[in-house]
Amino acid sequence: QVHLVESGGGMVQAGGSLRLSCAASGRTLSSYGVGWFRQAPGKERESVAAISRSGSNTYYTDSVKGRFTISRDNAENTVDLLMNSLKAEDTAVYYCAAEFRASGVSIPGRYNYWGQGTQVTVSS
Repeated sequence: QVHLVESGGGMVQAGGSLRLSCAASGRTLSSYGVGWFRQAPGKERESVAAISRSGSNTYYTDSVKGRFTISRDNAENTVDLLMNSLKAEDTAVYYCAAEFRASGVSIPGRYNYWGQGTQVTVSS
C-alpha cells in the first residue's frame, strides 16, 4: 500500500506560480500511474493532470493546458505539478492520487490511493 502526501500549496496572486509535490511512501511510486485532482468549494472534484508510470504519457484538462506541467521523479518517489499563470478559478484543494500498475494514463475512477490534499488559493 502506498501513502501519498501533498505539499507546496499556498496563497499566490493571479499570474503567479506554485509547484505542488506528491511524495509517496510504503511502495515505489514507479508502480503507479499518478494524477492530480482539485475540488473547489461547492464544486465536484475534477481531474487536472495525470502521468503514466514511465512518465512518457500525460493528460491535462483543457482549462490548464499550457499553464500546468506534471512530471515525475521515480528515483525520488515524487510527482510534481508546476502551475504557472495561475487564475482565481484555480483556487481549490488539490489532491494527488495513484493507481497501482496503471496502463498508460489512469482513468479518474481507477485511482486506489489518495493524499489528504493541499490548499491552493489564487487572489485576483
